[in-house]
Parts: sequence; structure tokens; C-alpha cells
Amino acid sequence: MTRTEIRTLSLASLGGALEFYDFVIFVFFTTVIGKLFFAASLPDWVRQTQTFGIFAAGYLARPLGGIVMAHFGDIRGRKRMFTLSVLLMAIPTLLIGFLPTYQSIGIAAPLLLLALRIMQGIAIGGEAPGGWVFVAEHARRGRVGFAVGLLTGGLSFGILLGSLVATVLNIACTPTQISGGLWRIPFVLGGIFGFIAMFLRRWLEETPVFEELRLRAAVSRELPLRIVLRDYRRAITTSILSTWTLTAAIVVVILMTPSLLQKLFHIVPRDAQMANLAGTATLCISTVLIGAAIDRFGIRRIAFPASLLLIAATYGLYIGAASMPSALLPLYALAGIGAGGVVVLTPILMIQAFPPPVRFSGVSFSYNIAYAIFGGITPLLVSWLAHLSRFAPAHYVAVVSALGLIAIFAASTPRKGQDGHTSLKERSES
Repeated sequence: MTRTEIRTLSLASLGGALEFYDFVIFVFFTTVIGKLFFAASLPDWVRQTQTFGIFAAGYLARPLGGIVMAHFGDIRGRKRMFTLSVLLMAIPTLLIGFLPTYQSIGIAAPLLLLALRIMQGIAIGGEAPGGWVFVAEHARRGRVGFAVGLLTGGLSFGILLGSLVATVLNIACTPTQISGGLWRIPFVLGGIFGFIAMFLRRWLEETPVFEELRLRAAVSRELPLRIVLRDYRRAITTSILSTWTLTAAIVVVILMTPSLLQKLFHIVPRDAQMANLAGTATLCISTVLIGAAIDRFGIRRIAFPASLLLIAATYGLYIGAASMPSALLPLYALAGIGAGGVVVLTPILMIQAFPPPVRFSGVSFSYNIAYAIFGGITPLLVSWLAHLSRFAPAHYVAVVSALGLIAIFAASTPRKGQDGHTSLKERSES
């Protein structure tokens, strides 16, 4: 890669990691937050479900931010919206770190927490779609998979960073100390991280693809989302189904499983966090490797083994937690590899599905609508199903992974040259 490509991918990935840390740090402290922000008289499972409900509210708010930022990203440029999303994330994250608890202000505490979580959802709505489009359009032809995989690894590193902070806090401090106020530290750090990410993105340049669109006067003069809804319905459908699989891999396997292992199998919090740390680390690495493999072999040849690995590894993780807790760490690491394989398939599929003039809007609409629906209901649904069966989370991942695999094979085969760059002459003049 050239020095410019290295700088662009590095800054985009690091900024995405810091912003995703802000969004996901909430889930690592759901047990503590549930005790502090809801009435003590409620049963534990009710408080946990309500806390996951507030976590899910962030997903429900994603389409609003994603659609608005994508519109201006297709009209005004990718870079501006890519930078704005970080600022909109840093502010509510910092405020959560200073929020009074239920004991101090009563019912106002969960309501304020809900409002700030919605603000986070609006900000994150433009982050992942904007980042994928940005790096894909900066990458040279034939390296789009690697570029998207690297950014996805960066976003996943934000989850790893959150897991690492939570693990260190659980190892170094007692539950009483964490409940007493130390839980606030990760959120304050997140706010600081957000402002650092915003500063880093000032050094990025607009994508060559958008600059060429602007020079050729090929920027969409019609509302981009209207074009997407009218002309790309099949691409929307397959993108939404594929994103559903992504939500299962991230929300269930990576974000919810540490809490579920503690609740369902009585795994010690420290052991669950350490295993999750290993799984998230392998997730970060596998997204890059599998993205590069897609460049070489194509998305369909990689999709089947990646989906099969996620299903088998998730069942192995939950069965191992029930019968062989000592093997939890390697089992979680394997599940992380499976999750990484599935996670990187979705953005590459979407990048190929939409042409440059409406790409940001197409990717953002499909991704955020899917995440609002499936990412929003998944924490609540899986929590309820887990109340009925300890292996319900693995069943859920298996079913959704099968649907995602069908979507990839049902997607239209991209035209020659239709990667992150696409033949602009062919697509923008058609």
C-alpha cells in the first residue's frame, strides 16, 4: 500500500474503534447499570431485561442518524459526515459518566439514560456505513475486501477495548467499588476517546470516487434514498438479511454472551470477561484475513465455511460452558473467528450492491433499518428465550446465520469492476 492508503486506513480504523468503544461500553456494565438505574424491588431478570431494552434503544435510533448523514454524504461528501458522527457520539457518552442514579433522582435516572442512549444511536447510525464506504472508495481495485476488513477490524477493536476496560476493572476492583462509582470511568474515557477520534479524522481526505462524481457533475440531483427505494429493492432485501446475521454475531456472541454465561451457567464474571476478551481479539484479526480472502476467492466461496464455523463455534461455546468451563477461553476464541467471518461479509456485499451516487444512502438505509429492527429486538428476544432454554442463544445464531447465507447467494452478482470504485462512466451515466 502507498503511504496515503496506510494513513487513510489507519486513521479511519482507529477513529472507528474509539467511536464503537463509546457505543458498546454500555453492554459490559448492564448488571451494574440495572442495579443502579432501576428500582431495587424489581426481580433481577426484569432489571436486566429493562437494561437491555435501553441498550436496544440505541439501535432503534440508528436509522434517523444514518439516513440523514447518508443523504448529505451522497450530496456533500463522505468525509464531513464521517467526522460529524464522532462528535455526536462523544457528548452523550461523556454525560452518561456523570448521570445521577435511581437512588438520587428516581424514575428520571433511567429516562435520562434512555435519552442519552438514543443520542448515541443517532451518532452510530452514520459511523459504520460511512466508514465502509469511505475506505472502499479509497482502496485500489482488488483490495476493497482487505480495506473493508481492516475497518471492520477497527470497529471490532472498539469492542475489544471495551471488553479490556471492563476486564481490568473487574480484576482490579470489587463489585462494591464498581457499583460505588468506578463504573463511570469507562464512560468518561469514552467521551475523551470520542474527541480524540474527531481530531484524527481532520487529517483524512475526501474519497477519489466522490471527487470524480463531483467533477463529472454525477452527484445525485434526485433524493438519493428515493432512488435506492425505487431501483434497488433486491439489494435492500439481501443487505437487510445479511445485516441480521451480523447483528446475531455481534450482539449475541460478543456483547450479550458474557452476561448470559454468568446468569445461565454461573460462570465467574472474571472468567467470562477474559474469555470474551479472547473472542473479541480473534474477531478483530479474522475480519482482516477474511476480507483479504474475499478479494482473492470471491464472497460466495467464503460465505458458506464462514457461516458454518459461526454456527458450530457458538454451539461449542454454550455446550462447553455447561459441561467444560475450563475450556471456555479457547471456545470463545473460536467463536470470535466465526463471528469475524460473518461480520465482514455484510459490508462487502452492500458495497457491491449499490453504485457510487447513492452508495452511502443504500448501505446506510439497509444496514440501519436492519439493525434497528433486529439489533433492537435481539437483546430482548434472546434474554427472554434464554429464560426458557440455556442454549436458546446458540439456536438463534444458527437460524439467523442460515438466513444470511441464503441472502448472499440470492444477491445479484456484481458487474465487472463493481467493487468500491465501480465503473463510474458506466454507472453514473446510466
